[in-house]
Amino acid sequence: MNYGVTIPFDNVALHEQREWIEEAVHLGYTDLWSSEADGADAFIPLALASTWVPTARLGCAIVPVFTRGPGLLAMSVATMAEAAPGRFALGIGTSSDVIVERWNDITFDKPYQRTRDTIRFLRAALTGEKVDEEYETFKVRGFRLRRIPEVLPPILVGALRPGMLRLAGREGDGAIINWLSADDVLKVTPEVGEGKEIVARIFVCPTEDADTARMIGRFAIAAYLNVPVYAAFHEWLGRGPALKGMWEAWQARDRKAATAAIPDDVVDQLLVHGSPEECRDHVGRYMANGVTTPALAIIPASPDPQAVRQAMRDLAPR
Repeated sequence: MNYGVTIPFDNVALHEQREWIEEAVHLGYTDLWSSEADGADAFIPLALASTWVPTARLGCAIVPVFTRGPGLLAMSVATMAEAAPGRFALGIGTSSDVIVERWNDITFDKPYQRTRDTIRFLRAALTGEKVDEEYETFKVRGFRLRRIPEVLPPILVGALRPGMLRLAGREGDGAIINWLSADDVLKVTPEVGEGKEIVARIFVCPTEDADTARMIGRFAIAAYLNVPVYAAFHEWLGRGPALKGMWEAWQARDRKAATAAIPDDVVDQLLVHGSPEECRDHVGRYMANGVTTPALAIIPASPDPQAVRQAMRDLAPR
């Protein structure tokens, strides 16, 4: 059974995380999954962990396909795969218009096609094949990777709606999903198909103070689900009527009203909270519905870094 946790941990300097990561693996976490938005990049925390815990599986969830050129992305992937042969999984995806356009000044154009083209390019480049190809969304002239990984990493696709989920199953080795409920998994996984890995980043706030958990959850949900790709995802999932008030207030630039408009039951669906045992049982529902690799993203009820560490201990697999 794969059972992962998101690294690096918040509010702890990266160079101070070795003991934390060693403890996570000792507690039974098999996987360590990074992310890439506005904090650490996706590769360096995994590179450090590859030497600190030489048995753990390491994954990116996700690397945006727009923010690195194809050749640079192939080099980064090959380097990580060489550092942890057979233990590295690459997750790629479109990211969002906020990260791609607003933060990196890159046009967020044809995201589905860009992801498809990136998969096809990487499949060729990581074998050492010379790539001289004009894809729909970029072209590569005469690129050949000089360091070929011993073991080619699986390529997983960050996916939300049917088109990308089907791409994850058809051309990728599986899908990476997030910001969905355990019951939503039943709608999502059939689009990917059988026999594919399903990694889910599951946001967990282990506290029995439901009011505090819901307050934290509302801020996180408002930050994510007003991004167009996530809004469209939840429309498809059928959560449009429940989120209409939030979306309307957000468009009116009333952030306070938008946050307050998120119903309790939506928070309870999308944020796992309660006692450690209740949280563990809730994560188990995701797995029973088709998630093969849960990757817990711990959101502590307290900003104290030790609260994160204790939560990691409390949520460890039994």
